[in-house]
Amino acid sequence: MLRKTGAGDGRLWRVFCSFRRGMKASFIGKRLWLATFTGLVFLFNAVAARADEHFAVLKVGSEVYSNVTVTSVTATDIYFNHARGMGNAKLKDLDPAMQKHFQFNRAKAGEAEKQQHQDSWRYLGEISTRKASSPAAGADHAVPVASKDENGDIVVSKLYARSIRGTRPPQIIVDQWLTPPPNVEGKFVLVIFWSTTSEPCRHCIPQLNSLYAKFKDRLAMIGLSDESPETVLKMPSPHPDYSVGVDPQARTATAVELTAIPHAILIDPKEIVRFEGMPNFLDEKALQHLLDSYGN
Repeated sequence: MLRKTGAGDGRLWRVFCSFRRGMKASFIGKRLWLATFTGLVFLFNAVAARADEHFAVLKVGSEVYSNVTVTSVTATDIYFNHARGMGNAKLKDLDPAMQKHFQFNRAKAGEAEKQQHQDSWRYLGEISTRKASSPAAGADHAVPVASKDENGDIVVSKLYARSIRGTRPPQIIVDQWLTPPPNVEGKFVLVIFWSTTSEPCRHCIPQLNSLYAKFKDRLAMIGLSDESPETVLKMPSPHPDYSVGVDPQARTATAVELTAIPHAILIDPKEIVRFEGMPNFLDEKALQHLLDSYGN
C-alpha cells in the first residue's frame, strides 16, 4: 500500500509491503519509496523488478550461474545472487526466452543507457566546477582529527561535506540495490559514501565489516557508491558484509555537498545524525557510546 505520511515536509512517501513465501512481486516502470521509519527515505527504481525469483541455472552468453536468486531487474540489467556470490548481467545478453520473461525492450534499454551516461557526465561536470570555484580548493590541507563534545560524542574536526550532525539527514537515495535491502526498522543506520577505485575506501571495509558483525542487531549499514552496478560488482575484495547500493547520479552525495570519500553518517532511530566524517574515526568504543546514548 502506498500512502502519504504526515511527518516531515508532508511530501514523503511510505511503502508498506507484505510478502508471503512463494509469492512474486512485479513493479514495472515505477519509482518506489521504501521507508521503514518516517523521514529516512530510500528511493530506488524498479523497472521490471522480480525480487526473490529463483532459477536453478541462469545462462548469460557462455557463462552459466547456478542457484540464482534475482534481487532486482532494471530496463538494462539483471542483478542476482548465485552459488559463487553476487552477479549482474545485461538483459541483452540473455537468451530470447529470458529476455521475454524479464520484459526486455531493446529500444527502451538503449534510451536508459544513454540517459545514465548523460546524468553521470553531468554530475561529474558539476562536481569539477564546484571544486574549481571553491575558495578553499587546494588551500586547506588540515588533517582531520577526532575529539569529543560535552556529551562524549565523537566530533571530527574537518569534514569534506556539509555538516548535518544533530539534524535530520537528507533523503538516502538508492537507485539500485546490489544486495538485499537492509532492515532498518528501529535501528541505527550507518551510510558510507565510497568508491571501489578509492584505496582509503577499500581499506575501511574490514573495519566496517567488524563493526557490523558486532552491532548488526542494532545497526543497519549501507555502502552507497555513485559508480555503476557493473563496476561495484567487479571488485573482487575486500567484500562488504553489509548492504550495498548505488546511485550513479549521486543525489544523496550532492545533497550533503560531498567533496571527498570515504565519508559516513550515522543516523539514530529518531532520524537524527549522530556522527559524520571519515568512517575510520568511528571505532567500536565510539560507536558503542552512540548506540547506548541515542538508542530507543
